Amino acid sequence: MGKATGFMEYLREVAAEVSPKERIANWDEFHLHMDEERLRTQGARCMDCGTPFCHTGMEINRAASGCPINNLIPEWNDLVYRGLWEEALARLHKTNNFPEFTGRVCPAPCEGACVLGIINPPVTIKNIEYSIAEKGWEEGWIAPSLPQRRTGKKVAIVGSGPAGLSAAAQLNSAGHWVTVYEREDRPGGLLMYGIPNMKLDKKEVVSRRLGVLEAEGVTFVCNTEVGKDVPVQNLVNDFDAVILCTGSTRPRNLEIEGRELEGIHFAMEFLTGNTRTVLEGQQTSDFLSAAGKDVVIIGGGDTGTDCVGTSMRHGCNSVTQLEIMPKPPEVRAANNPWPEWPKIYRLDYGQEEAAAVFGEEPRVYTTTATRFEGDEQGKVKAVHTVEVEWQRDENGRFTPKPIAGTEKVCPAQLVLLAMGFLGPEQPIIDALGLEQDARTNVKAAHEDYATSIPGVFAAGDCRRGQSLVVWAINEGRGVARECDRFLMGTTDLP
Repeated sequence: MGKATGFMEYLREVAAEVSPKERIANWDEFHLHMDEERLRTQGARCMDCGTPFCHTGMEINRAASGCPINNLIPEWNDLVYRGLWEEALARLHKTNNFPEFTGRVCPAPCEGACVLGIINPPVTIKNIEYSIAEKGWEEGWIAPSLPQRRTGKKVAIVGSGPAGLSAAAQLNSAGHWVTVYEREDRPGGLLMYGIPNMKLDKKEVVSRRLGVLEAEGVTFVCNTEVGKDVPVQNLVNDFDAVILCTGSTRPRNLEIEGRELEGIHFAMEFLTGNTRTVLEGQQTSDFLSAAGKDVVIIGGGDTGTDCVGTSMRHGCNSVTQLEIMPKPPEVRAANNPWPEWPKIYRLDYGQEEAAAVFGEEPRVYTTTATRFEGDEQGKVKAVHTVEVEWQRDENGRFTPKPIAGTEKVCPAQLVLLAMGFLGPEQPIIDALGLEQDARTNVKAAHEDYATSIPGVFAAGDCRRGQSLVVWAINEGRGVARECDRFLMGTTDLP
């Protein structure tokens, strides 16, 4: 695939970005387009490796290795190299309903498993995927495609995040009538409200795909919380099948002294209110401002980074991000071999912006909060911290132990908890009496997706736990296949 000797002739290039100090002045996407000739050169680096690991989609040591939706990466790299863009888009759509989303927000486990990455920087797979999708929109190749026939079967999907949307797209293509219920005022789930606009534009990128789905026959019912506004049993009675794609939305709390103080919020409260304000063009009632404040973010990961980037755009006075884990190494450690996801130090966009403004990146490693301090009005004014050392406990598990004498006090008028999620919310689960696994997720086997109630399926984060957008798309496509089989006795869906 690509040019036989391309990986020896060409260096890895990625698309340029708007400079950090410039881009924090707005909410626009900051990745710039790469010209076609350079993209074709990057496609040429795909090395015809014989056994490509980039599209395997395995899990090794609880992390993705290769593409979870099994994108046919070497094939569309070759097509791009040869200038066959429309064919590349068709090949991409065989496995991915929304390449314009994954090309922007996926961390690219495909690149971590690229065979070329063993000896050289890997192929720029993510940027090529993004460029194929954008070329498709620009040329009008992505347009509504209605099913050839309708089966008469009706499917209700609860939740319009990436799992729900991919399930809807697949089931609609099979001819079923699909209705998607969303409790927010706009469909899209975390694609709409969980990911900031500068990473994934809502009006231009998310809305155009939603428009295609609607034109193809998918019905979205917003401002409707199933289990509250509509009894879930009504869906079971009125539809031929129900698919739960409600996500893993119970945030992990930090129950330490001072948690009740004003100014301490879960990260998604901060991000959701901010995106709603961006979309409305004026401050909404759920908007939380970081302007002029010392911000402390507790937790790493993408959500923590998004809180940093959002705080920078508000004009915060300072930002500190507490990370309980040690700082990753600059290169792969011996116990983190290819094709595992490379657990190495990365300066993501939010940290890069903070470093550009404040002179250093905001993350403080092997550090945890011990208590929140408030002022006379009951508002948070500081976070007390301590450094930790990871040691094995009596059961052999690594646990963080405080290091005496490392206590510090960090000023804070806004604290954001970005420590991950514990599982799905309970009302629908309780109403249907669904079985749950040990982590409180809806119990439904992978490759089957059927819950303990016949005709009710579960997919995405509510089934597998908090994960990547690309895993959610994998789950949505999988549950659509099994739901179609349930409805029709057989299925042609992949």
